[in-house]
Amino acid sequence: MRATMMDRPLSTQMIFRHGSRIHAKSRVGTFDSGRFAFSSFAEVSLRVERLAMALAALGIQRGDRVATYCWNHQPHLEAYLAIPAMGAVLHTLNVRLFPEQVAGIMNHAEDSALIVDESLLTQLLPILPQIPSLRHVIVIGTAPVDSKAIGHAKTHHYEELLQATHGTHAWPELNERDAAVVCYTSGTTGAPKGVVYSHRSIFLHTLGTLGHDTFGIRQADRILLLPSMFHANAWGLPFSAWMSGADLLLPGPHLKASDIRTAVQQERPTFTALVPTLINDLLLADQADPLDMSCFRVIVSGGSAVSPTLINKVRERWGVPVLQGWGMTETSPMCCLSIPPRISTPDNEAEWRAKSGRPVPGMEVRIVTAEGVTVANDGQSVGELQLRGPWVTAGYHENPSPDSFTADGWLRTGDVGTIDPLGYVQITDRTKDVIKSGGEWVSSVELENKLAMFPGVNEAAVIGIPDPRWEERPLVLLVIDPAAPEVTPEKIREFLRPMVARFALPENFALVPALPKTSVGKVDKNALRQKFAAGEFDLIRLK
Repeated sequence: MRATMMDRPLSTQMIFRHGSRIHAKSRVGTFDSGRFAFSSFAEVSLRVERLAMALAALGIQRGDRVATYCWNHQPHLEAYLAIPAMGAVLHTLNVRLFPEQVAGIMNHAEDSALIVDESLLTQLLPILPQIPSLRHVIVIGTAPVDSKAIGHAKTHHYEELLQATHGTHAWPELNERDAAVVCYTSGTTGAPKGVVYSHRSIFLHTLGTLGHDTFGIRQADRILLLPSMFHANAWGLPFSAWMSGADLLLPGPHLKASDIRTAVQQERPTFTALVPTLINDLLLADQADPLDMSCFRVIVSGGSAVSPTLINKVRERWGVPVLQGWGMTETSPMCCLSIPPRISTPDNEAEWRAKSGRPVPGMEVRIVTAEGVTVANDGQSVGELQLRGPWVTAGYHENPSPDSFTADGWLRTGDVGTIDPLGYVQITDRTKDVIKSGGEWVSSVELENKLAMFPGVNEAAVIGIPDPRWEERPLVLLVIDPAAPEVTPEKIREFLRPMVARFALPENFALVPALPKTSVGKVDKNALRQKFAAGEFDLIRLK
């Protein structure tokens, strides 16, 4: 028997059309100068159509990559909706990366155009001439732009391009398995790798976020979008808001606790997602100046593990539950959520919420030993977490990475943990020595390579240590040449400053006589972690 259902492509274009038609009166607000400026979905839709027409007039074709280097604001949302829906590929660039890293990523993706905030343009000017594929630079803002500084690409102003369009855009028929968005990650190896989301995967992930036992996004929600739109589609929430009709509150670059508190006070959001560092900052600010946070039905936290203590503090202080999420850029990123099971009680609810979570519908997880044996879901057996699902990457752009996948098609996460009989995952360690700080990945290998360049440093190792604000920070362990007593942590930090992203710049150092080695001569980082836990290092903490 043959199925008789219509075969319509599941696409971001379908998400755009649904939100535009069904939720025309829902609103998008951008925070600036202490308040929000709002547009309706209907008004945003018209601008999305104009952006698509403007890009087409510039020669952007199906499959071309259009990069964004922007904060969370309405024009960035317009790019989210227009670029994939016209058949091109949205490439969100991390504004916190070092410019040379951005150049490498743009060249690897072969970006044809760049949409950039005028406040961020200066930091990209040195590298734009290094991108031979770049044909157009579109600046959001009104300040004059020195086209000579841009290089060979033509410069445009965003609003002028939109105002010059006329008529309506002829949206193409899309293949749901075509590329829609590409995000680069250095999460498990330190080397940038392009994760290319298809229209189908984004559509299914968006549906998944609307489920009651996931994020439960609904039209009554007002989403304060704190996850950066250059991080894994801002956890998918821009598409979730558009499909569901939830109001979307965009903070722009204003991510300090004081700005977030103003946004909460003015607009009373019901949903947000943020890293534990921001939760700590908000709790600290609340001690001095309490704020009613009861408008939130839930606060989702991800990027780093959330402790039961922090979860209890939020519940006690604000009466709001914290939902922990675990995922990766490779998983779009929703994979596991720590919604308590039916058997939970008020006394142990925080313990369930502190787990990495159970897989959401559509995702499958397993724990596998180093020998390739899948272990029992008993909550005790430890191994590498592996997963698969309809919004999990099966490879990387122009990067085979065979070690990232198993022979039977599962993604190797590089995380070690357990799965209990109810399906809850608990991450206990990482197989790769990458440090996660405030939601950002810090590559220990990258730091060690840079440290080795400093004269007088004989050996260097970097491990992650707990931090009360950032959850985890790098600790640099140095073996200094006795003939170079002038080498100090202060000098080394200044040496690193122009070479690494700000969030990767270490402030914790320890001088040691030697580094422990494994039987094959590698630095034994497990031994270093044990020594740190035992208090064997004299830490030097720089401000």
